[in-house]
Amino acid sequence: MESSETLLTVPTGTLKIKDLPGTSNLCLSLVIPTYKERDNIQKVIQILTHTLDESIPGDYELIVVDDDSPDLTWKVAQSLTQEYPQLRVMRRQQERGLSSAVIRGWQVAKGDILGVIDGDLQHPPEVLTQLLIKIAQGADLAVASRHVDGGGVSSWSVVRRFLSRGAQVLGLILLPRVLSRVSDPMSGYFMIRRHSILGVTLHPVGYKILLEVIARGNIQNISEVGYVFCERKEGESKVTWKQYLEYLHHLIRLRLSTGLLGGLSQGLDFPIGRFLRFGVVGLSGVFVDMAILYLLSDPTTLALPLTRSKIIAGEIAIFNNFLWNDAWTFADVSENQQQWSQRIKRFLKFNVICLAGLVLNILVLNLVFNFLIPNRYIANLIAIAVATIWNFWVNLKLSWRVTDVK
Repeated sequence: MESSETLLTVPTGTLKIKDLPGTSNLCLSLVIPTYKERDNIQKVIQILTHTLDESIPGDYELIVVDDDSPDLTWKVAQSLTQEYPQLRVMRRQQERGLSSAVIRGWQVAKGDILGVIDGDLQHPPEVLTQLLIKIAQGADLAVASRHVDGGGVSSWSVVRRFLSRGAQVLGLILLPRVLSRVSDPMSGYFMIRRHSILGVTLHPVGYKILLEVIARGNIQNISEVGYVFCERKEGESKVTWKQYLEYLHHLIRLRLSTGLLGGLSQGLDFPIGRFLRFGVVGLSGVFVDMAILYLLSDPTTLALPLTRSKIIAGEIAIFNNFLWNDAWTFADVSENQQQWSQRIKRFLKFNVICLAGLVLNILVLNLVFNFLIPNRYIANLIAIAVATIWNFWVNLKLSWRVTDVK
């Protein structure tokens, strides 16, 4: 039976968070968006309740927002409300989508802090306590990240890792001042103070609600906590190509949105010292690159074709730059990761980013040499400058660290 006491009414209209009436607010409202999670939901509620009862007993609520799952996840959750009085359940029949489900949950929430966690046990519940501590210490937004110390992924395939990082790089290109504020903008596990998004109309697309929150919210201070993303034990993954297309759609919408200015107004802490060290290392790479290019392509030496010579020279310069960056520019990170496997991972990550820069370098070299300045060395200097900007920006934002499961 769908009692009004246990089944929440779905809000209608715009996706906007309103202020709370009265003064009987809770500390935390944690939304759990679900779709076909019948096998997980009871265990999720049990674990979350145990975790939060230890840190903020009686001062929280759990809100399950289910998109009318055919396996009746919402009904299973509703049956748990007597055992867990802090649990509230919403069944949506007219709307679909994780992001909008989160906001609909926040719209009926009673907490001063609004949070979201997956309903499939891939987000470790024990991190909730650390997120609450970050908020208590003054953060407006506390994000669980896979890309800071203590973070990682358990057993992702190479393809999924590549797609995840590729999506992040694409976001950095389209929305640099939004995505650069956090190390893991793809995270779906975070807490935010209600006042930071109060009265803001949100327009989420797909799964990546954090992008919308950062871009449109009034967020001054952001903190991050490392977590290891676990593989699900029950149910099936919701990740499909549709989610990547929705992510691209969301990026473009935010890029074109006139409401984006608020999200762009925040300043960035630019690491000028690290940039200067990166530049010095890059300068050493210029000499290596030029020397190898001369030896391979000059008519008086090997006289190899320009493009082939440039590929070889560029790769050798990349290796040179990695060694210096690892030992100097990012020494504060690499000194804590001295195992050879970690160094190899850092090199592979750096190499992939720089190889993309090398492709850009070659394109610029040929464009300048063939259409603007018919001097291979001047053209090469220009190409190197363009690629260096790319390499620094992406390496800076993706961070010089390897995250392993402990």
